Amino acid sequence: MAAARKRQVSLTDTKYYHCISRCVRRAYLCGEDKATGQSYEHRRGWIEDKLLELAKVFCIDVCAYAVMSNHTHIVLYVDDIKSKRLSDKAIIIRWHKLFKGTILSHKSFQGERLDSAQKTFLNKDIEQFRERLASISWFMRVLNESIARKANKEDNCTGRFYSQPSMALTLRAA
Repeated sequence: MAAARKRQVSLTDTKYYHCISRCVRRAYLCGEDKATGQSYEHRRGWIEDKLLELAKVFCIDVCAYAVMSNHTHIVLYVDDIKSKRLSDKAIIIRWHKLFKGTILSHKSFQGERLDSAQKTFLNKDIEQFRERLASISWFMRVLNESIARKANKEDNCTGRFYSQPSMALTLRAA
């Protein structure tokens, strides 16, 4: 049985991880389907654009990637120190670039006064956002979900596009 990602990822051992995401149902991620002659090469651009976008928001650097016909290889560096150094406001700004956030995160960002109970709940939200912005699981989730939605729409189908979850392998110096 596969171990949960939080048990696989140990930032004290290494901050570099090789993530692999595979397509299901013989779907094409990229390249040309020789049986139908249809080209899916444009999807490579989807992945590259999303990787660039996510690298600006998450505290995770994309070191290398390869987009194959039915899977991707991505080497990530988790910069958890950066996520700890970012101000609460910076964390909220980054989170709002990808997600709606909470009522309290919006109030705080707009400079509204919060009472002590609201501040307590907001601090818990910010800590969760901070943790997620340095999480390989969240990075891969956002990447794969957006690509899967586009591909399923283009293929006129529903359901899984990627086998879940993506695999994360540690990279260590030999």
